[in-house]
Amino acid sequence: MRRTVFEPEHDAFRESVRGFLMKEAVPRTEEWEANGIIDRAFWRKAAAQGFVAFQAPEELGGAGIDDFRFNVVIDEEAATTGAAGDGFALVNDIVAPYLLELTTDEQRQAWMPGVTSGDIVPAIAMSEPGTGSDLRAIASTATWRGDHWSLTGSKTFVTSGIQADLVLVAARIVRDGVKGMGLFAVEAGADGFTRGRKLDKVGRKAQDTAELFFDDVTVAPEHLVGEAGRGLQMLMKNLPQERLSIAVTAVASAERALAITLEYVRGRNAFGTPIGSFQANRFSLAEAATEVAVARVYVDRCIEAAVDHTLTADEAAGAKYWTTELQWRVIDLCLQLHGGYGYMEEYEIARMWRDARVQRIYGGTTEIMKEIVGRSMGL
Repeated sequence: MRRTVFEPEHDAFRESVRGFLMKEAVPRTEEWEANGIIDRAFWRKAAAQGFVAFQAPEELGGAGIDDFRFNVVIDEEAATTGAAGDGFALVNDIVAPYLLELTTDEQRQAWMPGVTSGDIVPAIAMSEPGTGSDLRAIASTATWRGDHWSLTGSKTFVTSGIQADLVLVAARIVRDGVKGMGLFAVEAGADGFTRGRKLDKVGRKAQDTAELFFDDVTVAPEHLVGEAGRGLQMLMKNLPQERLSIAVTAVASAERALAITLEYVRGRNAFGTPIGSFQANRFSLAEAATEVAVARVYVDRCIEAAVDHTLTADEAAGAKYWTTELQWRVIDLCLQLHGGYGYMEEYEIARMWRDARVQRIYGGTTEIMKEIVGRSMGL
């Protein structure tokens, strides 16, 4: 079915992104997977092409683009080309909105030029060892000491945590007259800020993920992002876009898995017949292709809503849970149809399979997404 969500400028942008990723990222995927990190030189090259934090105004190094469809193009091409790493979605879809919408002019001047040039790698630290999807259970604290904040706590599952230069940390406010949570910008090298181990994940191995520790870290008042006490509301406001970003990747990944599997089953024979021609396999692929096509239509409608700034939390939650569950089923089917070769690391479907599993967890688990949808129904 023909997609109608994009304009010619998005199509031209897609060609540019695809060409860049095929040249600069895809050939180095195995290297990055082995090292467990994507080198900074690549990130600077991506920034130089205008693919990083392009929402920022021109005077801060961006392109001043407020159109989520450009984000979608990058997310889809990263999935379609098989380029490793979650850095684009992290910066463009998750962190950049906080740095642009919640910051003061002085904060934007201090941080955004480095982000748009690729010299500053940002991250956001929400999850903790004792909490996951329940942000209200965060135990990290930011205590007001009269002229500064003292940040104490630990975070885990922080994407880009090993090489991040600027981390937005969610912490519970401890200050008379203020209740709730706050977001605090902590720069690399701050006293009391240490990084733990680089986490050894099942998939998405090229993306560094880390534990971070904060031991009485002094945070200047001007490093408070947004209003003290409203951190949870600020996080919740951006979560629909984050979840839609995950859904975009899920559908694009499922489409990619189907494409490479169709090519495989047409050429792989069993009993003298292409395995794709067996009725059981043909029917399974037909079902998967139809479900992915249906998901594509719904996600495209969500993209339009995001562009119009009308996407609701329950719509995004529904898209996130449905598409990531579908992604997993489709890729698992595709691996099965590859037979023993599907379990071999040199086959793309193997990496796609292990990379897909976390999609049902991060950004809010499937179960939490269903809770959000259910509560929107008055249940």
